[in-house]
Amino acid sequence: MIVPAAASAQPSRSTALKPRVVITADPELDDVNTLIRAVLYTSELRIEGLVYASSGVHWKGDGKGTTQYIPGREYTRFHLGPVTSWRWPEDDRFIDEIVDAYAKAYPNLKIHDRDYPAPADLKSKIKWGNVEFEADYSKDTEGSNLIKSLLLDDQPGPLYVTAQGGQSTIARALKSIHDQYANTPQWEAIRNRVSLKLVIIPWGDQDGTYARYIQPNWPETTNWQLAMINYGYGIRTGLAPENEVFISPSWTKENVLSRGPLGAMYRVWGDGKQMAKGDRTDYFGLSGATADQLREMGYMVWIPPQEKGAFISEGDTPTFLNLLANGLRAYENGYWGGWGGIRRRENAPAFGRGGAPMPPASPTDPGIAPGLAPAGSTVNAPGPPQAVASGGASAAGANPAAGRNPAPGRGAGGGRGRGGQPIPPATAAVNARFFAASQNDFAARLKWSVSTRFSDANHPPKVGVKGPLDVSARAGSTVTLAGTVSDPDRNAVKVNWWQYNDAGTYPGNVSFSDPSALTTTFRIPADARPGQTIHVILEATDDGAPPLTRYQRVIVRIR
Repeated sequence: MIVPAAASAQPSRSTALKPRVVITADPELDDVNTLIRAVLYTSELRIEGLVYASSGVHWKGDGKGTTQYIPGREYTRFHLGPVTSWRWPEDDRFIDEIVDAYAKAYPNLKIHDRDYPAPADLKSKIKWGNVEFEADYSKDTEGSNLIKSLLLDDQPGPLYVTAQGGQSTIARALKSIHDQYANTPQWEAIRNRVSLKLVIIPWGDQDGTYARYIQPNWPETTNWQLAMINYGYGIRTGLAPENEVFISPSWTKENVLSRGPLGAMYRVWGDGKQMAKGDRTDYFGLSGATADQLREMGYMVWIPPQEKGAFISEGDTPTFLNLLANGLRAYENGYWGGWGGIRRRENAPAFGRGGAPMPPASPTDPGIAPGLAPAGSTVNAPGPPQAVASGGASAAGANPAAGRNPAPGRGAGGGRGRGGQPIPPATAAVNARFFAASQNDFAARLKWSVSTRFSDANHPPKVGVKGPLDVSARAGSTVTLAGTVSDPDRNAVKVNWWQYNDAGTYPGNVSFSDPSALTTTFRIPADARPGQTIHVILEATDDGAPPLTRYQRVIVRIR
């Protein structure tokens, strides 16, 4: 253990150094939980937009009786359709309500980190995107216009847009840019600048608009399709045994539900809440019923019932976790990895409706949602009804784009990877340690939200490395690294140097002379080739309650 000198109390960071972020979300309960966590990290992000979005499992309708029917959707499994909306609560304003709760917690949060934005600032960022129908990007909205303006502004650096629901609002922003500039002399320069600027971080292609419009027409935009650490509905598959405590009713009650207005909004099993009135896919608010009893009540049981008060899901949380200033530098490069997982090096499948790739659209495609019909029309009347899915089936049936099933490769501590392959032990170990650190950090920030004194809560240590963070070295040479640690609460801090194999391109291992000391050395293996990289992490964890972890990544490039 190292007992460091006290750090200054959360000094302000330059706004220009914070990642610019737009969060788009639909009203799925895991999006709600994700956004509760996200607003607790707005001190580390430059939030440019909080945008209501639709998806294959949530869309609002236009209020004019227009119907939508797409074969294979949830409503077809309930023998319904065409429908005028789907699982969109009347007068829903979940983003506004979360920001309202943030406003109540803000005076306390500001004590612990002066960089938290004013509630009015966050409120001004809330916009409505393309929510009327699934996969509709036929018209401009406040949300799409906001994204468009950010992509066209003169501010440097990437614009990260998370897609917790569908990507139709993002597609509309890009299409609007195309429609305005495609026939002008500036088009090539604008297209290149926008393509270089936009980084989409999605949870799959939940409405098919990435495969349908964005990828074929804007192929140079960046899409961080992550092999995510599992925070989703399938979290209990492959969770490391030592991390099971973080999804237990007791931990959730103590560290989340009892922690002020934000914690009180968090969805857990048996909480008596429901996403939308009469939602037959949302039985999470009920307690004491078996899966068979729930089916008898008319619910589509696609995840086994859990103990009252237990964790349900935060499936979209990895879409923003890698943007945090925790020292892993994950936002600099998607392939470097962080608390949310690591970008897949292979091309991920672009799922569309029904699990099949969407037919690509031309640049001039109007973007009108499929399956629409005016009120009273029978044009899209369904064929023979399909059976309702039974035990363990996804509410979205066979559609991986629906944002429900655990994504391939998302095990937090083991389990299976893409195509059912086992997750490598080294990857599983990193995922497990990142999940634990993230959960403890979430608990600490919720404690901040109810603590009126800085001394009443724990704060993360500050970690650094003397000298450059990007180093070049020859094979066979010895690298010396000297770390620095301070702690604002004067807690003892344990340090550990380790190699992040999934991030580096050198396929072998290195050994540290003393991994638990602030200064350590390691030898570059003789078989390392020029251009390969070795990612070294200095990890520091304090002994506060809860214990908090920060890092410093050093990248060694072989020359």
